[in-house]
Amino acid sequence: MLRVASSAVLVPVILVLAWLGDWAFLILCLLAALGILWEWSRLAGDVDAAVMAPGIVALAAALAFTGFGHAGAAAASLAIGAVAAGIGASYRGSALVGGMWAAGGVIYAGAAFFGPALLRRDAGLGFVAFVFLALTVWATDTCAFAVGRAIGGPLLWPQVSPNKTWSGALGGLAGGVAGGTLVAYADGLGRLAVVGVVALVLSALAQAGDLLESAIKRHFGAKDTSQLIPGHGGLMDRLDGFLVAAAAALLIGLLRQGTAAPAHGLLVW
Repeated sequence: MLRVASSAVLVPVILVLAWLGDWAFLILCLLAALGILWEWSRLAGDVDAAVMAPGIVALAAALAFTGFGHAGAAAASLAIGAVAAGIGASYRGSALVGGMWAAGGVIYAGAAFFGPALLRRDAGLGFVAFVFLALTVWATDTCAFAVGRAIGGPLLWPQVSPNKTWSGALGGLAGGVAGGTLVAYADGLGRLAVVGVVALVLSALAQAGDLLESAIKRHFGAKDTSQLIPGHGGLMDRLDGFLVAAAAALLIGLLRQGTAAPAHGLLVW
């Protein structure tokens, strides 16, 4: 019931802010990214000013640059922040691997900001692209859980996640394709078969992102990244698959249409 109540509150708020777009949505993305940076640093045992400050400054700069239409400068600020966080962790006595984890946290949080933020900035299809992405990932997670519980069978990667099965993974792929294609159909987009393939790729990457986050938690011996979301755990626990899929969706859009219209590049074929 706590999980349902949290979702009932958060989902409408997120959708409204995504529909409003512009600075309202950018600030939401920034808050999520800052929370993820804190959770990552907490997992790695480096919640320290020398590590956190470069990431916070980099994310704030990325917000400003993205808001004023300078995507290249936003990406550069995140790269600089990652290097600075790694150096900061090293200078305060962490081993080299500590510096790598600090830099990785800025990149991971930056992906959480940059993917949905830049896709939504597309004036024509930004909101549709966000809903397409969100429903693809949500349907993937829901169907993977439901099919895995109903059918069971061989485990997908027991060393990392002891509950995920191959049947659940295939069910998640089917659900992700159905969810993404439904959004495209409802918006009147053409070439649904191609859009379905895009949804399939994003669904697979969302599941890979889920496994990546599970591997990170297992590496540090943690069950949840935090308790920021009642009943759900941390932001990383909820957004693991989404942020990987969002980064991939943005990359597809950028390669096809550039920074001016990445949502068109993702959805119009």
